[in-house]
Amino acid sequence: MGDENQTVDIQFHFHPFSPILEIQILIFAAFLLMYIGSLIGNATIFLTDWAERSLHTPMYFFLANLAVLEIFYSSTVAPLALVNLLTMGRIPISFTGCGTQMFFFVFLGSADCILLGIMAYDRFVAIRDPLRYTLCAQLCAQLAMGALVLGFILALQLTALIFHLPFCGHNRITHFYCDVLPILRLACGDTRMQEAMIFTVSVIILTIPFSLISISYIFIVAAILKIRSAEGRHKAFSTCSSHLTVVLLQYGCCSLIYLRPSSSYDPEMGRVVSVVYTFVTPVLNPLIYSMRNKKLKDTLKKVMKRHLLH
Repeated sequence: MGDENQTVDIQFHFHPFSPILEIQILIFAAFLLMYIGSLIGNATIFLTDWAERSLHTPMYFFLANLAVLEIFYSSTVAPLALVNLLTMGRIPISFTGCGTQMFFFVFLGSADCILLGIMAYDRFVAIRDPLRYTLCAQLCAQLAMGALVLGFILALQLTALIFHLPFCGHNRITHFYCDVLPILRLACGDTRMQEAMIFTVSVIILTIPFSLISISYIFIVAAILKIRSAEGRHKAFSTCSSHLTVVLLQYGCCSLIYLRPSSSYDPEMGRVVSVVYTFVTPVLNPLIYSMRNKKLKDTLKKVMKRHLLH
C-alpha cells in the first residue's frame, strides 16, 4: 500500500527541447501557429461539411469525423506542451494527469488511424460501386462508432497496464507530453507485459489498417484505370491522392516509433518524430484535403462568398 501511495504522489517533469529560452520561444511560436491553424482548418472542414447538403455523402461524413478527431487529438497534447515550452519544463504533471493525457492520446490517435483505414474502404466502394456508396449512411455511422469504441478499449487497457507499474526515482520525461514509451522507460518494474501490449496495439491500429489500405488502393487503381473518360480518372485520382498523402504521413511517422522494439527507442528521435503527428499532420490534413479535393475547395469558396456578401 505504501508503494502505491508513493507512486500516486509522483509528479512528472518534461525535459525542454533546448536549455536556451530564446530557442524555446521560437519553438513555442511555431507550435502555437500550427495548433491554431489545425483548430481553424479542421473546424472549417467540419462546419462546411455540416452546413452544405451537397457534402452529405459518406466520404465527407468521414472527413468531418476525422476533422473533429484531429481537433480533440491535438488539444490533448498542445496546451500543456505550449505551457512547458514557455516555462522551460518547470510545470509538472501529476501521476493522474499524465495517465489521463496518455489515455486520450492513445484513444483519439487509435481512432484516427482506424478511421483512415475506413476511409480507404469508403474510397474503394465509391469508385467500384457508386450505387452502393449512396446507400450506406447507416453503415458509415456504425464504422465511425466502431473506430471510437475500439480506440477506447485499446487505450483503456494499455494505459491501465502502464500506470499499474511502480515508478521511482528519476521522473523527468524526455518528451513534451505523456507518450507511451517515454513513460515506460521511467518504470522500475518488469515491463515485458506492457511492451507486448504496446506491440499488439500498434499492430491493431497501424499494421492491420495500413495493410487493408494498401489492398484497397490496389483495387482502387485497377478500378480507376477502367474508367473511360480522362476527366473521370483525374477526379478519382484527385480524391484518393489526398487521403493517401495523409495516410503516408500518419502511418509512416507512427510506425517509426511504435513498430520497433522498445529497447531501440531513441528519446530524442521519438520527440522530433512525434512533432509530425501531433502538430504537423493535424494542420496539414485540412490543407491537403481542401487543396486536393475540387468539390470541397469549390464548396469552401461558395460558403466564404455567401458569408462575405451577408
